[in-house]
Amino acid sequence: MFGKIIQIFKIKELRNKILFVLGIFVIFRIMANIPIPGIDRQALETFFEQFRIFGLLNVFTGGALDKLSIVMLGLGPYITATIILQLLTMIFPQLERLYKEEGEAGRQKFNQYGRMLTVPLAMLQGYGMLTLFQRQGVISRLSPLLLFTSILIITAGALFLMWLGELISEKGIGEGVSLLIFAGIIADFPTNIRQIILTVKMGNLPLYSYLIFFSMALLIIAGVVLVNEARRNIPVSYAKRVRGMRLYGGASTYLPININPAGVMPIIFAMSVLLFPGMIANFLTGTGGRIGQIAQQVGNFFQNPLVYGILYFLLVCLFTFFYTAVTFDPKSISENLQKMGGFIPGIRPGTSTSNFLSYILNRILLIGALFLGVIAVMPSVIGEITKIMAFQFLIGGTGILIVVSVVLETVRQINAQLEMREYERL
Repeated sequence: MFGKIIQIFKIKELRNKILFVLGIFVIFRIMANIPIPGIDRQALETFFEQFRIFGLLNVFTGGALDKLSIVMLGLGPYITATIILQLLTMIFPQLERLYKEEGEAGRQKFNQYGRMLTVPLAMLQGYGMLTLFQRQGVISRLSPLLLFTSILIITAGALFLMWLGELISEKGIGEGVSLLIFAGIIADFPTNIRQIILTVKMGNLPLYSYLIFFSMALLIIAGVVLVNEARRNIPVSYAKRVRGMRLYGGASTYLPININPAGVMPIIFAMSVLLFPGMIANFLTGTGGRIGQIAQQVGNFFQNPLVYGILYFLLVCLFTFFYTAVTFDPKSISENLQKMGGFIPGIRPGTSTSNFLSYILNRILLIGALFLGVIAVMPSVIGEITKIMAFQFLIGGTGILIVVSVVLETVRQINAQLEMREYERL
């Protein structure tokens, strides 16, 4: 373990990438602690106790929302823009071809559309949040000019985080958006530790609550690691080919398909979609009249723990299938295998191989989707059983899944970099 860490820091390029990512984390945490003016701290704490749905949103902003910082929106607008564009690929064939068939240039253009869509979404979300906080007395009333300036600052903060995430993806190690969310979750870790210690010291709960709590914590962490690392290996053989005086092919290998190929993205997508109606309802509640009454009923509906849990579970399962359908194309894999002279034993190349891969993928996706859904709603279930709502990071759901997935993926990429340099040395 320590030998590998020493080896990592001996390689200048790898060391610079890791230090670059850590430097981005420092910038992110500094910005997450710069608040907008006019905040009533007591009203802010009361607001987050009353509307727990915003506590879940706070996870994705890295604690920036409950401080009302200049990056209070986090990466939410960018993620929402990505969701909208990926949904549109199912409606507009030209957009689908751009995303799937035009290679790296098409992906860059698709990502550019996502950046452009992030701007109006960030402004709309910033206006809605500031208006809601003013009505709840969390911040003082803003003049039109100051409100416009605050919206511009918050929008700029969201775009700056988007840029930082892309910088990490381009020049660092790992996927930038996931790493920034990971940094935000880890930043609240000491506070969560303190909360659970205070809860234990108070001793108001029976012993079995703590036993169930920590047992489920260990079980969920083990389950997350197991499912993230589990894969279905499909045997692939390559036909022998003669080129000139040399014989190529004839080898056998495996095509690995992860049980959870979508990673944490379905949970992030589901959270973004599920929070949107509640936010709009809370925004419209203060308007009065019939619209205000309907908005209040919608807000109460989404704040019902049972309704929220069921919708959250279903959306996570649906987005698991949707995200995999967008990113994993059995037809393309079948064509690539055929071009390279590969085939699955007992399956004809071409359409039969594509159908077989789709059949296998749908079977293992059901397991992955149900697992993600259970992990997502587990904090609420265990919290109701044990009455310990403070340190949800341990029992985890969203937080622990993101942390474990990001750590495993980052370690995998670092190992790949080390192995590549071993081959270069040979």
